[in-house]
Amino acid sequence: MLLLINLLQAAKPAASAAQGQPQGSQWSFWIMILAIFAIMYFFMIRPQKNRQKKIEEFRRGLSVGNQVVTAGGLHGTIREVNDANNTVVLEIAQNVKITIEKSSIYANAGSAAEDRQGK
Repeated sequence: MLLLINLLQAAKPAASAAQGQPQGSQWSFWIMILAIFAIMYFFMIRPQKNRQKKIEEFRRGLSVGNQVVTAGGLHGTIREVNDANNTVVLEIAQNVKITIEKSSIYANAGSAAEDRQGK
């Protein structure tokens, strides 16, 4: 029993010293967290927002006669744009027309072909 009390008394100063040490590095921890968030913002979040903005501008500028590619990979020519319900009539083959959502149009067919060739 006496041995147990001596061990507990010896452990108290070590525990208090261990508790005091992390407080000195607390600021460096928060600085690292902020640095990681800043890196993620500038390399991941911001470029994605810019890409989304360009895609939205492209979709707003859709007009009859544009050749486009859908998110599913269908190539076609826009024959009708209905802004009231956000749909587009796309001709994918001669006399084959489908109605799709504007949000499923991915890119201009010309720019998609350039992207595949590596510009």
